[in-house]
Amino acid sequence: MSKSISKPISGGPLFSLNDGQAQKIKSKCGRFRILIIGRANAGKTTILQKVCNTTEDPIVYDANGEEIDPLVLEASASRGLHNIEEELVFKSNPGFIFHDSRGFEAGGIEELNKVKEFIESRSKETELARKLHAIW
Repeated sequence: MSKSISKPISGGPLFSLNDGQAQKIKSKCGRFRILIIGRANAGKTTILQKVCNTTEDPIVYDANGEEIDPLVLEASASRGLHNIEEELVFKSNPGFIFHDSRGFEAGGIEELNKVKEFIESRSKETELARKLHAIW
């Protein structure tokens, strides 16, 4: 017997997947890629930790898939810098890749433009695994 997953789609009809359909989609894209957007220091990483049921920091990879040294990340974070192209993966939930927007401030056109460019470039990817699957 196949289990069904049902989720409402914002204001629309109920969307339903059975286990077989969900597995077929997962096999095509590998890991689910999500962009999280919010204000600077709003707790985006904390929310991701809760969703992934962990208190550990994510492992961060550069655009080439190379793991970034946590000390380099710590220095950048203390200056409020990071790259939306970097991939955040939690050991507790490796089926998800997160991208973190730098954070928006009032009047921050530069940050908005970087996020728009990232979304546009990911929408043009030919490989399903490289596309964004959700924006939160």
